[in-house]
This record gives sequence, C-alpha cells and structure tokens, in this order.
Amino acid sequence: MKELMFIDPHVHMISRTTDDYMAMRNAGIVAIIEPAFWIGQPRTNAGTMLDYFSWIVGWERFRASQFGIRHYCTIGLNAKEANNEKLADEVMELIPRYAGKEGVVAIGEIGYDDMTKLEDRYFRKQVEFAKKFDMLVLVHTPHRNKKEGTIRSMDVCEDLGIDPSRVIIDHNNEETVKYVHNRGYWTAFTIYPGTKMGNERMVEIVKEYGTERIFIDSAADWGHSDPLGVPKTARLMLDRGISKEDVIKVTYQNALDAYGQSGQFNEEDWLNRPKIDQSQTFSGNTILRGGHRPFTDEELDNAKDEDDLIIK
Repeated sequence: MKELMFIDPHVHMISRTTDDYMAMRNAGIVAIIEPAFWIGQPRTNAGTMLDYFSWIVGWERFRASQFGIRHYCTIGLNAKEANNEKLADEVMELIPRYAGKEGVVAIGEIGYDDMTKLEDRYFRKQVEFAKKFDMLVLVHTPHRNKKEGTIRSMDVCEDLGIDPSRVIIDHNNEETVKYVHNRGYWTAFTIYPGTKMGNERMVEIVKEYGTERIFIDSAADWGHSDPLGVPKTARLMLDRGISKEDVIKVTYQNALDAYGQSGQFNEEDWLNRPKIDQSQTFSGNTILRGGHRPFTDEELDNAKDEDDLIIK
C-alpha cells in the first residue's frame, strides 16, 4: 500500500531543528504552513518583526526545501503583541510588504489573547485587510475563555463581511467545535501534548463530528510539542477503526482544500518538486555544518532510523 502523505498546516519550524525536518520527511509530511506567532518573549521594536517575517518567507522556506518539504507561511500581528500599541501600529505597516510574498497563504495567526480593546482593534484591522485583498484568515483562539473568544472571533469576521469558508479557526476543542463547525468555518485542531488537544480526544471528535471542514496540525514550537503530531494521530485513527479515506481528509485533503483557496498552496508544488540539492545556498549560506556533505533524495530516503515513523 502506498504510504500516506501528510500536511501540517500549523507548525512553527523557526523553533525546530533540522533533525525535526528529517523526522517529518520520513513520517510522510510533504507540506507545512508556518504562521507568524509570538516567540515567547515580547518584541520591543518593529525591526525584530521585519527580520522575523523575512525569516519565515526566506531562510525557513529554503531550509525546509533541503529536506523535500514544501514550506508556506502566514503573516500577521499576534494577539499578545497587539497590546503594545506603538509596536502594533508599526507592524501593521509591515504586513502589506510581506502579505503578497510567494508562499504566503493567509493573514494570521490573529485573534484574541485577553480580549482587550487593543486586541479587538488590531484583529479587526487585519480581517479588513484580508477581505480587501481577498486573502484567507487564520484565527488563533485564546487559551483562556476559549469559548467566549472563539465566538467573538467569528462574530467579528461576520460583522466585517468575510465568508466563513475563507476563515480557518484553530486550536479548537470539545467546548468550541460545535459552534465553529455549525457556522461553516474550517475547524482546525492542534495536537499539542498536555494543553490544546490530545490525539486520543481527536479520535473521538472525528467519530462524533465526521470529517467535513475538520483538520489537524501540531503547532510545534518552542514549548513541549511534537512535530510528528499529525502522522501519529493518523496512525491512532487507523488503529481505532477510522477509515483511511477519513484519515486522509483530516490529515491532508481538508487542509489542502482550505488553504488552496489562497492560490499559493498547490499540490503540484510537492508532487513535482525539484530534486533535493543540499549544496544550494540561501544568501550564501547552506544547511550544512561541520564538514557534512550534501545528501541527495535517495540518500535521505535510505538514512531512516529504525524508530522513524512510516504510516502505510
């Protein structure tokens, strides 16, 4: 049986190592989306955001390609940093500069953290920007007061006249899924150990709600997280009797359908990608360190450890 392919539509690879890319490749992940996010420490000036945006549309896209993974991203001002008004105003001036770059599939991740007035202001501004330029929106739902923040996020989108089919609501759980799903939004779940959604719980969500407009991601970042969350959940779903067809929808096809609306996220990009050439450089830099020689596709395929995860 042909190995399954996976998309991880929300993963923060800026926080991960090349070993993670290797493991993801070996597990069948062929495409990823990296949303702009809060890096754990408050940024103090817009210059750091400029460099960060440049990183995720540039070097990180290149680094992923060196392992045969197609990298895309979203651009936006996150909710936590929206509370720094001076910074937020300056970042809003940067967003148009990066939103049209190759591989940018949405404005995001945006939304609420503490649901302050400033968060509301900049969330609305970014939704308005997305609507004006016919872009998708990726919404971050808050860790606290999740139900209230999720419903308010959808209310804002509808108040501003953006079609729910153009909006991905992420970090859902059992408390929010029925509201998001019933209102016609793409309903994403983050498989994140200990907090957002475990894969045992995700199996039950799929059994109850089916697979229409539902997909999963790992949001792997600098915290306790797992960049193999998508393929591991796929394996558990298969083990628990969910059909292969439904597993493909939740771990690949629905994310492709959602972000494919951007015109930037195309299956042909990874089905017909160029051969890996690790001797290539980006701004004069390579991924090779310590005298390592460049690997080819075939050598990377044969470099799998016995613990590498393959879903068949």
